[in-house]
Amino acid sequence: MMANLFKRACRHLFISPLSLKKRFPKAVMQRIEQTIAESEQAHMGEIRFAVELNLPLLDILGKKSGRQRAVEIFSQLQVWDTEQNNGVLIYLLLADHDFEILADRGIHQHVGEQMWTHISHEMETLFKQGQFEAGVLHGITQIGILLAQHYPATTNNPNELPNAPVII
Repeated sequence: MMANLFKRACRHLFISPLSLKKRFPKAVMQRIEQTIAESEQAHMGEIRFAVELNLPLLDILGKKSGRQRAVEIFSQLQVWDTEQNNGVLIYLLLADHDFEILADRGIHQHVGEQMWTHISHEMETLFKQGQFEAGVLHGITQIGILLAQHYPATTNNPNELPNAPVII
């Protein structure tokens, strides 16, 4: 148990900021933002992407999971604050090789956990091949399809949340 905690702490403490820039350089982040913006033209939902290099030591010692951190980021970025409760967050925690898709209750009631798990598995396959950009873009595209199915765009389609990816 302590050995796992020690290994996790080492991963978080010694991960290089270059690993973030290597996987998500400025051009990739711009393509992610553009893909989100294009996706949101077809639906009333909101998609956010956030990537975090590592957690603070106190969070590691407190055994905070990637899922718990994703919930915090979901709240901080106000993904839950859309008019139709149809925001979706893709959160990556690089030091743990972990990611989460969190959906607000409006879209989640239509889609269900099984579909989020399916999209996650497809993204994970790409991530394991080192295709981080392709994995994120695939996730955004698939989430956009679901949002368009359940919340199609109307003539009044406000952009409630920023499309720009967030580095935490």
